[in-house]
Amino acid sequence: MSALLRPLSAAFGWGVAVRHAAYRHGWFKTHRLARPVVSVGNLTVGGTGKTPLVEYIAKLLVRHGRKPAILTRGYGRGSKDAMILLPPGADRRPDARELGDEPALLARAIPEVPLVICADRVRGGRAAENHFQVDAHILDDGFQHLALARDLDVLVLDATQPLSDRNLLPAGRQREPLSAIQRAQIVALTRTESADPAPLEELLRKVHPTARVYRSQMKLLGWANALNGENVPMESLHGRKVAAFCALGNPQAFFTGLRRWGFELAAQDAFPDHHVYTEEEIERLAANARAQGAVALLTTRKDAIKFSPHWTVQPPILACAIEIHFPDAGAFESTLLSCLAKAH
Repeated sequence: MSALLRPLSAAFGWGVAVRHAAYRHGWFKTHRLARPVVSVGNLTVGGTGKTPLVEYIAKLLVRHGRKPAILTRGYGRGSKDAMILLPPGADRRPDARELGDEPALLARAIPEVPLVICADRVRGGRAAENHFQVDAHILDDGFQHLALARDLDVLVLDATQPLSDRNLLPAGRQREPLSAIQRAQIVALTRTESADPAPLEELLRKVHPTARVYRSQMKLLGWANALNGENVPMESLHGRKVAAFCALGNPQAFFTGLRRWGFELAAQDAFPDHHVYTEEEIERLAANARAQGAVALLTTRKDAIKFSPHWTVQPPILACAIEIHFPDAGAFESTLLSCLAKAH
C-alpha cells in the first residue's frame, strides 16, 4: 500500500516545502510573544513520548522559579469554544472529553501551571501573558506551528521508529522531511531502553551535526485503579496474566514496554489515537480479559483520564504512571535553561 501512496507523499513533501518557503520569505507572518517560547514537537505523527517531556520541562521550569504556561491545541476536544483558559489550581479536575486527553492529563499532572487551549497559539500565548503573568511558554506539539516564533525547539524522536524521507505522509508517519531536523537546537531521543539509539544518532550527526542530542527512557512509576484512583502494588501483578489496551499514536510501544517490564499479555487491543471510549467498548474488553484469565486490564493515564468514574468493571482497569528519565539529566536541563536564559 505504501508504494501506491508514494506519489501522494511526494506531493505532500512539495506542499510542506512551499509552506516553509512562504514563512521564510514573509508571505505568511510569524508572530513573536513578549515572553520566550520553548517548542516541544515531533517529526512524526504522534506516539513519540512528547507529552511526558512537556510535563518534565514544565516541572523543570517551575523548580527553577519560572512561571510557564502550556499552549496546546487540544486535539480531539469536544468543546466548541475557540479558547479555553485553565488557571492554576490544586483542585482543578478538567474534563478530558471537553478539553482533549493530553491537556486534561497535563492539567492534573502539573496543577501549578496554567494551560491555554486554542488552535491559534499566538492568540493563546497573548492571553496567557495577560491573564496569568507568565514568564515563559511551552508550545505543545509546536514543531510545525510556524506562525509562532520560538526561542528554543526541542524535537522528540522515538528510537524505535525509523526515519526516512520515503516515510512522508500518507505513505508513512513523517510530517516533514529529514532536513526539518535542522530547525531544532535540542533533540530528545525517547524509548532508548527498547531500541538501540546509535543508528538514529548517526543519522542526526549527518543531518544536523550541531544539534544537542540526549537519550531518554520511559520509567514505570506504578499503577492506580483507573476508576477510583487507588494505588495498586506492582508486586500484586507479578507472574499473573493481564490484558492491555490503549489509544495512542504508537500503541506497540506501550505493549512492548509492558512485556519489557515483565507482564504476560493474554490480550492486547489498540484503538485510534485520542479515541473516546464508550461503556460498551470497556465492557467488551473486560469480558475478553475474563475469558483469557486476566486478573487486570492495563492501560495508560492518557486513556484512563477519559473514563467515567461511574463505570463498574471486572477485572479492574489499572492505569500506569510513567515519567521520562534522562541518564544525563544535568546536561539536558543545563542546555535547556541556558538557551532559555539567552532568549530572555
